[in-house]
Amino acid sequence: MGAAGTTGGRPEVAVITMARDEGELLPVWVSHYAKHVGIDNLIVLDDSSVDGSTDDLGCTVHRVPPLKGGLDFEPVRMRLMNGIANGLLAVYDYVVFVDVDEFLVTDPAVHPTLPDLLEDRGRPETLGVMGLNVVHVPGAEPTPLDLGRPVLEQRSFAKFTPLMCKPSVKRINAGWAISSHALKAPYTIDPELFMLHLKFADRDRLAEVARLRNEVSKADGRAEDASWGKEADQVLAIFDEVVADVDVDSIPEFDPAEANLEEMVIFHNGRHRTPKQGQIAALRRQPFTRIPRRLAGTL
Repeated sequence: MGAAGTTGGRPEVAVITMARDEGELLPVWVSHYAKHVGIDNLIVLDDSSVDGSTDDLGCTVHRVPPLKGGLDFEPVRMRLMNGIANGLLAVYDYVVFVDVDEFLVTDPAVHPTLPDLLEDRGRPETLGVMGLNVVHVPGAEPTPLDLGRPVLEQRSFAKFTPLMCKPSVKRINAGWAISSHALKAPYTIDPELFMLHLKFADRDRLAEVARLRNEVSKADGRAEDASWGKEADQVLAIFDEVVADVDVDSIPEFDPAEANLEEMVIFHNGRHRTPKQGQIAALRRQPFTRIPRRLAGTL
């Protein structure tokens, strides 16, 4: 594995995340990625959780000391994640870094798991994902999201979000930057590797998460210029405006071929990334799309 190289078969992949009070969602994250890479290859860094969500997950959990807040938070977090990833690459072929509400999925008829896709692609050094922000449309989906059931049985709509086309997968010592939206190495976005981001997948959960994150932002200053710095009622007002009077019958199925992926990754300040457009701006401006039906059953 890793530096020693595998003798054949699928690559060994480690998946890491950082979590703070993620409640019901974290076990879903563990279950999902365990199906792709095995539960022993999952690592959760606990960022001062108090809700018990990191207890009894079945995977490796490491409770980290409180991170610096304010402008220091993201540089410290990226240094921690890059250091861990670089160490893991000594024994793993790949490392994946995703947030708890980010789920990588493949077309199961073509690539049953992420390691299968990486093997089929010839084991690229880096790989970006197709970022789809799953969006709850209450007029068509009146039932709150039940995390005990498959998500894609309950949610059908999304917004393609270039910012979320992250370089989440790597097998080289190249640092992630800007909240993992950038990489200090070239990467391409794979049209068959989707990231389903669940931040906007349920109105009620969005309200609770926005409240908790805003409290954290007020307490230590982290991400105050991003959506974390907005009050929950501000976020909900924007969400309600976006999902009002949506004509779901006119929403087309998402087609990666229309996304202009070849020109999406840019090089800026020594980093490779997609053009910056914040989550709220993307929610407002990007058109609705229907999640490809071939992904049914993947989440």
